[in-house]
Amino acid sequence: MSLKFRVEKDGFGELLVPFDALYGAQTQRAMLNFGISGLRMPPEFIQAMALIKAAAAEANGSLGHVPAKRAKAIAKAANAIACGEHADQFPVDVFQTGSGTSTNMNLNEVIAALANRQSGLAVHPNDDVNHGQSSNDVVPSSSLLASALVLNRVLMPSLKTLRASIARKARQGRGLVKTGRTHLMDAMPITVEQELSAWLAQLDSACARLQDTGKRLMDLPLGGTAVGTGVNADPKMTVMACRHLAKATGLRIRPAGNKFESMAAQDHLVELSGQCNGLAVTLMKIANDLRWMNSGPLTGLAEAVLPALQAGSSIMPGKVNPVIPEAVAMVCAQVMGNHATVSIAGQSGSFQLNTMMPVIAYNSLQNLNLLAAACSHLAEKAIDGLKFNKARMSEALARNPILVTALNPVIGYEKAAQIAKRAYAEKRPIIDVAKEMTDLSLAELKLLLDPARLTG
Repeated sequence: MSLKFRVEKDGFGELLVPFDALYGAQTQRAMLNFGISGLRMPPEFIQAMALIKAAAAEANGSLGHVPAKRAKAIAKAANAIACGEHADQFPVDVFQTGSGTSTNMNLNEVIAALANRQSGLAVHPNDDVNHGQSSNDVVPSSSLLASALVLNRVLMPSLKTLRASIARKARQGRGLVKTGRTHLMDAMPITVEQELSAWLAQLDSACARLQDTGKRLMDLPLGGTAVGTGVNADPKMTVMACRHLAKATGLRIRPAGNKFESMAAQDHLVELSGQCNGLAVTLMKIANDLRWMNSGPLTGLAEAVLPALQAGSSIMPGKVNPVIPEAVAMVCAQVMGNHATVSIAGQSGSFQLNTMMPVIAYNSLQNLNLLAAACSHLAEKAIDGLKFNKARMSEALARNPILVTALNPVIGYEKAAQIAKRAYAEKRPIIDVAKEMTDLSLAELKLLLDPARLTG
């Protein structure tokens, strides 16, 4: 099947572009130069940049910098892209020029082509679509805006879903006493509600940290143009464009207080990556706790049973594995690795520009989306269907020699240790051994060794 091409020109000469492609010469040259990974900039990034292009066009049209009809055509085309249309027209590899210029020009070319088709006007990708802008301010702005949108619209709702699921399960575990564990060894009693309350507190802290970071994602360096000074940009355009973006997104979008910082450094996205890393640590802890609680069914803890979702082995019939916690743990490992990439990329700029912007944006958005999916899956496919094995918990609790800790104030540490060792060696309940080795009455021992009382 033969492809049809058209001839396009850029500053380096002529080259062939697929006939039906909306993009032009600069995008095609970037495709030839950067065939590295096959990875594309995330759709959320493309859509955020399109929102910025639409907002800039609206502002430039109102200010008279771009003819009103051209500005309207640009905004219409950009808004279509922001809604997810023409997604196949953005083929530039993630691993490209560090400023993201190729992706910026990809957008400019596609928007110009669409505006030309719709209006019949001669819309120029640089002079009109990119008016008052540079890749150096648009790409960081798009990274921040895309991250803010995904954080607020995708991750935070998923976190709330997970929290609600755990809270429901904690209420079911109210009054259900089990053996606590430190160092993976038996420790003092704890209720299931208390154990899960730690997960809830971890998630609450993660939410608070992410929300705090999210405030700084809304300050955009748009209008800084080449190096932060705003050359060729009307300061009024920046303010107006941010107002348009705030209205379009419902977020508190405003111009960055110091555009030099927001272009030269990407500390806000590094901070976001750090908070995602922290959430990954939390989720991995929860996932591993679930795996331990579910372990067995005969030789493990078997304190809880996760929903059986699929066969666990191609050779062992009947085996069922904790597949959702395992998948979540792998997500967490990926996010932790991405944080290392974002950290390295964040300090990889010189003077007025960071030169690893595309990979920062790619990993930031992947982190947010992966964590959101992990939270939803953990809630809906694991915790919602989690069942507690009350009999197994009670049996283990009755034989827990560490209960003798409650007798320390009455009989002393050394005597309590002797009782614990004997109870463990003889595999007998601690209360029976304590009755033989102390002068305490059975009633006193029952009171002192009551597991439910000890959880208070």
